[in-house]
Amino acid sequence: MKTSNGQKLRLSGLLVTLGIVYGDIGTSPLYVIKAIAGNRIIDENLVLGGLSCVFWTLTLVTTFKYIYLALNADNKGEGGIFALYALLRKKSPKWLIIPAIIGCGTLIADGFITPSISISSAIEGLHFLNPNIKTIPIVILILVLLFVFQQFGTNIIGKTFAPAMLIWFIMLSVFGLHAILQNPEVVKAINPLYAFNLVLNYPKGFWILGAVFLCTTGAEALYSDMGHCGKKNIRISWIFVKTALLLSYFGQSAWLLGKNTGISNDTNPFYAIMPQWFIPFGIGIATLATIIASQALISGVFSLVSQAIKLEIWTELKIKYPSIQKGQVYLPSINWLLFAGCISVVLIFRESANMESAYGLAIIINMLMTTLLLLSYLKNQYASKTKVVTFGIIFLFIELSFFISNLDKLFHGGWFTLMIATVLILLMIVVRKVKELKMKHKDFVNLKDYIHIIEDVQNDYAIPLYSENLVFLAKANNKKNIDANIIYSMFYKQPKRANTYWFLHIEILDKPYENTFTIDTMIPGKCYFIQLKTGFKIDHKMHLMFMKVVEMMQKEGTIEKFSHYTSLNKNKIPSGFKFIILTPIMSAEVILKPTEQLMFTIYKWIKKVSLSKIEDFGLELSNVEEELIPIKVAPRGDIKFS
Repeated sequence: MKTSNGQKLRLSGLLVTLGIVYGDIGTSPLYVIKAIAGNRIIDENLVLGGLSCVFWTLTLVTTFKYIYLALNADNKGEGGIFALYALLRKKSPKWLIIPAIIGCGTLIADGFITPSISISSAIEGLHFLNPNIKTIPIVILILVLLFVFQQFGTNIIGKTFAPAMLIWFIMLSVFGLHAILQNPEVVKAINPLYAFNLVLNYPKGFWILGAVFLCTTGAEALYSDMGHCGKKNIRISWIFVKTALLLSYFGQSAWLLGKNTGISNDTNPFYAIMPQWFIPFGIGIATLATIIASQALISGVFSLVSQAIKLEIWTELKIKYPSIQKGQVYLPSINWLLFAGCISVVLIFRESANMESAYGLAIIINMLMTTLLLLSYLKNQYASKTKVVTFGIIFLFIELSFFISNLDKLFHGGWFTLMIATVLILLMIVVRKVKELKMKHKDFVNLKDYIHIIEDVQNDYAIPLYSENLVFLAKANNKKNIDANIIYSMFYKQPKRANTYWFLHIEILDKPYENTFTIDTMIPGKCYFIQLKTGFKIDHKMHLMFMKVVEMMQKEGTIEKFSHYTSLNKNKIPSGFKFIILTPIMSAEVILKPTEQLMFTIYKWIKKVSLSKIEDFGLELSNVEEELIPIKVAPRGDIKFS
C-alpha cells in the first residue's frame, strides 16, 4: 500500500508502531471506567455521561488535535513539544520558549508515574486469584527489567512488544464487543448530550472529568514518539487502536449499566467483562501491555530531552543511538532518573488507586502548552484567522476544563508530579538563561586578519614551544571565521607557539553511518581548518577521527610525520598533539544581580553532574587541556581610590 506521497506502508512498520507508541494510551481501559464509576452510585446518567465524555475526548483531543493536527507539525520527522517549538522560534515571539519548557518539565514528571500506575494496575489483577498476594515486589522487579532493557533500543523493543500489543488490542475488541452485545443500549453514549448532562446535572459531575481525562494522557507521548515510527504508521494504526479502545470502554460501560450500586476499589470492570477462566490470561496480557505503556512514555521522554539538549535548554548528556533510525535515542542518565522516580512512586503511593489521584494534573498542563504552540504554528502556516480562533476556543475550553477538574487531585497526590515538574522547569530556565548570557559574548572573527600574527608567533623563538601540534576545538563551521575565544587563548591569555595549528570542527549528520571530512589549508604545513562530518549513529570519538585524517595527510606528504625536535626526528618519534578545549566562565570582575548570581551558582552545580566536554568529544586518553576563558556578562564593578 502507498500513501499519497508514494511512500510504502509496510505491515511490519505498523506492527512496530503498536509496540512503541500506543502502550500508554492503549492501557487506559485498565483504569478509566473504574476511576469514573469508583465509589459512586451507578445509574444511566453516570455511565452514559462518563462514556460519552470518553468518546468525545478521544475524538476531539486525541484524534483531531494530535493525530491530525500535531503530527503535521513535525520537524524533519521528529515530534514533541520541542520539535514544535523549533519550527516556531525564528518567526514567533521569544516568550514561546516558556510553554515549551513547561511542557517538557510536565511530560518528564508524568514519566515518573505512568510506568508505576500502569504496571501496578495490571499486577493488582492478581488479587482476583489471591487477595493476599504482595504486588509491590513484583511491580519493582518489572520496573528493574524494563529500565535495564532500554539500552537495546526502541526498534528491538518494538519488534519484541508488537505481537503482545496486537494480542492486547484484539482482546480489548473481543471482550468489549461481547459485552456491548449483551446491552446494546450503551451505544447511545455517542450522543454528546449525555456528556453535557453529566457535567451540568450529575452531583459533582464536573469533577468526574478528572477521571475522564485519563483516557487521553498518552496522546502527548504519542506525539513525542513520532520520530520513532513516522506519522503515516501512527495515523493508519490509530484506526485499529481507537476502535479497540472504544469497544473496551463501551463494553465495560455496558456491564456497569447492569449494576445499581457502586463498585469497590477491588472491582475492576475491565476484568469483570472477562470469563472467569480467562482472567489469569487477561492479567498476563495486561501486564505485558502495561510494560509497553511504560516504554511509550520513556521513549517519548528520551526524544524530548535529546531535543532540549540540541536547543541548549538542557545540559549536555550522553546520547546513544541503539538503532539505525535517528529518532530512536537512549539517554542513560535520564533512564536511571526515571527509574529512581518510578520506584519512589511505588513506595510512596503503593496502590494504583492512590496513584490515580496523582495522575493527570501534570500532563494536562503539558497539553495546554502544546495547544498554545499549535496555535502559533497554525498562524505561521497562514491558516485563516477564523480557523485559528475556532481551534483555540474549542481546545482551550476543553483542556482548561480538564485542568480545573484535575486540580481536585492536587492535595491527593498531584503535588508529587507538580513538585518534580517545577524543579525540572526551573533547572531548564537556569540553563537557558545562563547560556543566553554567554551567547551574547560568543564572537567570531575573520581568520585571514590573524594569519600574519600566526606566522610571526611561529617564528618567534623567544616564546616557548607550547606543543608541536596545537588543536583547538572550534564552534565555527567554516574557514573564513574562527572563534574569538580561540584568538584570545592563542595570543592574549598566553602566547602559544606551535609548529602547526589546527582548528577542528565536528558536525553530526542526519544520516546514520556517513563519515566524511574537509581540509582547508590556511598556511601550508603550518595551519589547517578541518571539518569532521560524521553520522549520528557513529560514536563521535573526535581524537580517533582527527588522527586518521592526520595520518592520511602524512602519507600524502602534506605534513611531516615525525617530530620537529632533532633527537626525536632522528629516532623516528611521531609529532606530539595537544588538544585545547575552551570553556567560557563568568568574569570575577563583574557585578551580578542576586537572581543572576543564583542562576550561575545553580548552573555550576548542574555542570558538575553533566557530561564533561572531554568525554563528550572522546578525548579521555588524549593530551588535552581545558582552558577557562572569562566572559563579561554584566558591567564591571567600580573601584575608587581615596
